[in-house]
Amino acid sequence: MSVSRRNFIKTLGAGAGTCITTLNLAGCWDSGSDPTSDAAPLWAAGATRNKIVVISDLHLGIEDRYTENLNNRPLLIKFLQSLQNTTDVRELVIAGDFLDEWFLPVDYPAHSDQTRFYKDVIANNQSVIRELNYVIASGIKLVYVPGNHDLTLEAKVLQDAIPLLVQVRDVKGLGAYYTGDRNEIVIEHGHRYDLFSAPDTVSNAALCGNDDTILPAGYFYARYAATWVLEGRPSVPKNLPTVTTIPDPSDVDQYGAYLYHSVLRGISMRMTPYESVDAKIFDMRICGFNDRYSYLDFYPAQQADGTITAPMLFRNIQRTWAERQALNQVKVPTSFITAIAGASDFEVFFTQAKAQYLENPAENVDVVVFGHTHVPSYRALANGKVYLNSGTWIDDNVDYPDAERTFAVVTTGASAKTAVFSFVAEGTVTDISDSLGRDA
Repeated sequence: MSVSRRNFIKTLGAGAGTCITTLNLAGCWDSGSDPTSDAAPLWAAGATRNKIVVISDLHLGIEDRYTENLNNRPLLIKFLQSLQNTTDVRELVIAGDFLDEWFLPVDYPAHSDQTRFYKDVIANNQSVIRELNYVIASGIKLVYVPGNHDLTLEAKVLQDAIPLLVQVRDVKGLGAYYTGDRNEIVIEHGHRYDLFSAPDTVSNAALCGNDDTILPAGYFYARYAATWVLEGRPSVPKNLPTVTTIPDPSDVDQYGAYLYHSVLRGISMRMTPYESVDAKIFDMRICGFNDRYSYLDFYPAQQADGTITAPMLFRNIQRTWAERQALNQVKVPTSFITAIAGASDFEVFFTQAKAQYLENPAENVDVVVFGHTHVPSYRALANGKVYLNSGTWIDDNVDYPDAERTFAVVTTGASAKTAVFSFVAEGTVTDISDSLGRDA
């Protein structure tokens, strides 16, 4: 049921915490959209609210210096305004990487209060938060599932900012949302199946002496990559340890470790910030960590005893992957070798969508929507089932520069209809499904 924005604000009540600051009558209309926005709808709406819209990978940052979504943020607001006036939209689902704790340079001051961190991210993006509350006021259900860049975001922090938001979580840092008239649609970020991005409370537990070390290896590499990007992508020679003896593939443990080394070596030769690889540049005071680490502390190499492993962080990571998948409620586990082989291949997420849902006899799902890769995708199976990827809203999507500000739309009903769009301007979208390879 649709309600007026003014009446919606009144329903928030005194218990809405930080949202009252965001949406009080004195401050709500001072900037951003008019509360009676007449933005053009995204399309000519039908008579029934039967469309589920999925956006992901917004990557809103704590400061405008440290955000991947600055130029596109005003366009995101325009999109949300147009969405509110598209009267056949039933739900808007934010499929992870909404608020970003990972895109920070290594010299960003160490923080230990993650609640405060995320509140500051919200404060820096009030115009978006305000518009999302308006989306709810327009009669659209708003749903959030976690991504890897916001896997430590506590539910209460987000709920205080968007009181009527529906949050879907299964284990910490993960969520899968089933929706549609027949529960035929499932939406999750996709990092559950990513070795570098899935929550990891196992690999560093002994080192740190606790089970709170949820941050995966990708967090460290993301901080390193952000540093490189913010420094202007310099080319700096790096003296990295090598592996001189390649294990036989029959040695699954060490061959897996070698593949892990090979992937990271490729990344490390491409991302070359000015910082020395042996300098203690990672000052970690969150998620069970309480120390300083260098790049070499988690870089896998051949050790004195001949084994291949990182010397400190994520030691023998290949041996924890099975336990991590169990803890992260992966329905159909994959081997470490399969996981690392697909680490840089976007196709692996389509493979996972099929294995976990579309070809899993225990599931009754027709449409899977992931984010995470930043690469929009449309893949239709011969049986009519579909995998979609909603892409991203970051300013500079080097992985898919052909279309910006992409999102997925699923029309629920007796048979689901699907598409992937690019938002061009207020009230203007382009269906890019055909360009993404419709048939699997």
